[in-house]
Amino acid sequence: MATHDQMDRLCINTIRTLSMDAVQQANSGHPGTAMAMAPVVYCLWQRSLRFDPDDPIWPDRDRFILSAGHASMLLYSMLHLCAVKAVNPQYERLGDLTVTLDDIRNFRQLDSKCPGHPEYRWTSGVETTTGPLGQGVATSVGMAMARWWMAEYFNRPGLEMFQYDVYALCGDGDMMEGVTGEAASLAGHLRLSNLCWIYDNNRITIEGHTDWAFSEDVATRFIGYGWNVTRVGDANDQEMLQRAFQTFKTCPDRPTLIIVDSHIAYGSPNKQDTSAAHGEPLGEEEIRLTKRNYGWPEDEKFLVPEGVREHFQAGMGQRGHALRQAWMARFAEYERQYPELAGHLYGMQHRRLPNGWDKDLAQFPADRKGLATRDSSGKVLNVLARNVPWLLGGAADLAPSTKTRLTIDGAGDFTAQNRAGRNLHFGIREHAMGSILNGLSLAKIRPYGATFLIFSDYCRPATRLSAIMELPVIYIFTHDSIGVGEDGPTHQPVEQLTSLRAIPGLITLRPGDANEVVEAWRLILQLRHRPVCLILTRQALPTLDRSKYGPASGVARGAYVLAEAPGGHPEVLLLASGSEVSLCLEAHEQLIAAGIQARVVSVPSWELFDEQDESYRNGVMPPEVSARVSVEQASTLGWDRYLGLRGRAIGMKTFGASAPLKELQKKFGFLAESIVAAAKEQLGKG
Repeated sequence: MATHDQMDRLCINTIRTLSMDAVQQANSGHPGTAMAMAPVVYCLWQRSLRFDPDDPIWPDRDRFILSAGHASMLLYSMLHLCAVKAVNPQYERLGDLTVTLDDIRNFRQLDSKCPGHPEYRWTSGVETTTGPLGQGVATSVGMAMARWWMAEYFNRPGLEMFQYDVYALCGDGDMMEGVTGEAASLAGHLRLSNLCWIYDNNRITIEGHTDWAFSEDVATRFIGYGWNVTRVGDANDQEMLQRAFQTFKTCPDRPTLIIVDSHIAYGSPNKQDTSAAHGEPLGEEEIRLTKRNYGWPEDEKFLVPEGVREHFQAGMGQRGHALRQAWMARFAEYERQYPELAGHLYGMQHRRLPNGWDKDLAQFPADRKGLATRDSSGKVLNVLARNVPWLLGGAADLAPSTKTRLTIDGAGDFTAQNRAGRNLHFGIREHAMGSILNGLSLAKIRPYGATFLIFSDYCRPATRLSAIMELPVIYIFTHDSIGVGEDGPTHQPVEQLTSLRAIPGLITLRPGDANEVVEAWRLILQLRHRPVCLILTRQALPTLDRSKYGPASGVARGAYVLAEAPGGHPEVLLLASGSEVSLCLEAHEQLIAAGIQARVVSVPSWELFDEQDESYRNGVMPPEVSARVSVEQASTLGWDRYLGLRGRAIGMKTFGASAPLKELQKKFGFLAESIVAAAKEQLGKG
């Protein structure tokens, strides 16, 4: 019978050999980090992690994030050996393994549950999609913040519903990425003591040794961030690893960084860690030699020795099952004592809205002077936040400008001293903000984050991951055009709107008045699996008289007829979003006065309009009407999808300039007269 130490080694080497074999069979990937970190992840999962393999979406489970996503086989091996069960999109447990041995054999192949980098919603047990370095650790900060907020909202004496910890495994590449520093700085500031990063200090990157580009003292850096730092000098030392995890558990007032020094023992004595350095499989001969070094059958592939699965079941499996059962018993009592809170907890975890979530959403009265859409959005946001307790967020140091501060009673600020606050402060860290929003959403909070549209460039990688993971994150981007005025071209977005529209699965919404803002928010809150960018103005826009124009409810369909030609048969279509909609209405009146049948179409969302059926789209933009003008204070790229070959796009073909708005509108042609001239030219009536 194997001793405890022998069984540890057997399990660790099973993880290593599965990783080697999978990478070799795929002829693609990195086995190095998976092999080096196998003892670390084994120790964490088998001895510490609060995770039930039978229910990988149990709300109070510990989270493990593989930020070094190129080592995905490390995670897939653990999911298989621990017999983690699959969950479908309806949150139903299926009873089947999420990762089978056949999935591992098909690593990096089409439709395998073991893609090249871990993918959320594709493989149960994967807590977040990782790949771009730094994203995993930054996302973990949002998950850790979520636990503190949910604990304050839901926990009651003797009935603690949320007390989970978050672990993230990262490497030198993560440490070099700027988003890691942004997120670590905020985590230290907020004293997130439930957050533990495990740093694989193997001194290897794609190009080779880290000495070429990376020589800072990481420990001192993190101490400066306000973290607790401990070190394990040998990744194979199970006793020291367990002691490090215990150190994290007992640190009450700051996040923990565990620096683990690792080196991979290959079969060839002189072999360097070229798999990690260059992203290459080891090769058949090196695998045989390495297996011989482990005392492993050299020609066996994808071998899981007898007793390994049972060992994981007796460790993590039994511990996780008992913890989950105890939680379920607490929840039953919680449901009895606090039925409303229990309903909120269940609804939030299933991305459902509470009853009456949209009560008190009122229409804005017609007003020629109107409001900036950032202002009307702020008013709507506070109404919704009163009805949806888990709607919370903040801005990258711009809440006063983006109008995203919650001012309702009890909202407060989320700080190290007040975990119940609903106003989050990200500081000037747009990239980390986006990643943290993803982490909050993965914990089932409904988060929003705000900055100026020009700075959407800084959080684009996280926004893209929101779309890949199908997370209902809300991005609020204000100061949306050359309407920023005197701030000049550095702050005037031109190409940003087009580039956001290029992200698959992401909805962009650029409302044209206060009531379009109301309908935009009504739509946004009902989304369960899609992120949204809400694009808002700094300058005031007229609030349209809806007794005269089409109802703002048309926003939900992406585009709608706002102002019709008197006879209902338009000769020319005027298409616009946002602040340019009211310009088109001015042009519409002039065209009608000149006897030209013009229709104004408000187009707040290309994505939503393109998803409508053909009859609706043709009803709004009749194919037989080829005379069309689009108006948007942004790049014209993409408008040809609606303009066809003959249409005219009035937009930005250069960067902006520093001047008052009216001068900029004149300089760049955003005038009713310009729209009228373009329409007449289309019709040969110029």
